[in-house]
Amino acid sequence: MNQSFFTKTTILAALSTAGAALTQALGGWDMTLQVLLGFMAADYATGTLVAALFKNSPKTKGGALSSQAGFLGIARKCAILLLVLLAALLDQATGSGFIRTTLCFFFIANEGLSVLENLGRMGVPYPRFLRSMLEAMREDSDSGEKP
Repeated sequence: MNQSFFTKTTILAALSTAGAALTQALGGWDMTLQVLLGFMAADYATGTLVAALFKNSPKTKGGALSSQAGFLGIARKCAILLLVLLAALLDQATGSGFIRTTLCFFFIANEGLSVLENLGRMGVPYPRFLRSMLEAMREDSDSGEKP
């Protein structure tokens, strides 16, 4: 067995372990977390496209791509995941199972609204009911109502 195979296998095992531990800390790999991560990725991707191709980003003076704006976007998404982790801990402490899910739905709605704004900046039409649905979802989550 050669050294590079051992190194590659060790790195992959460490990454897998870290990923599993992080997923468990975030409350498990359920559909709510999958949807949140999907919406976060879509928001980041559409925001990058708006800046890189359309030069229409509200985050920079000229609307163009900015590494600082991109880094701040990633930092915000990490902060959202920190809140999900804290909500999962609160769920464990209270036995509720409601706090994390409600928080995830709030951020899913926020990310979805941001995706729609980015699509609008690209000139992509979308049905109004989608915006209304996401706004209602955000308001319900913000008020603590069950999604």
